[in-house]
Amino acid sequence: MSQEYLITLNVPPALEGMMVDHLLTLEFERGFSGFPVYAHHHQNQGLSIAEQVTGRQKRIRFQMYVDGTNLALLLTTLRENFSSSGIQYWVMPVLQSGVF
Repeated sequence: MSQEYLITLNVPPALEGMMVDHLLTLEFERGFSGFPVYAHHHQNQGLSIAEQVTGRQKRIRFQMYVDGTNLALLLTTLRENFSSSGIQYWVMPVLQSGVF
């Protein structure tokens, strides 16, 4: 059994539709979640005046499980299709998962 990972993507709202379409085309995709979030950080680069004042930036967060054999492929396709788009991501190992 291959190691599973949870990948989280914080995507600018303007790219939400493109990201949904991209994730749906992946053969190894086992479903994903998407929901609105606010990103908070000290860098003001690329923030509107309103975002600078409130200290938060709207993003759409996508999360999906991917096994170790497909993780590199997923990251490669994201780099190829969304280079310089400002998408923040992180990958975490899944220690346990299931359905109750």
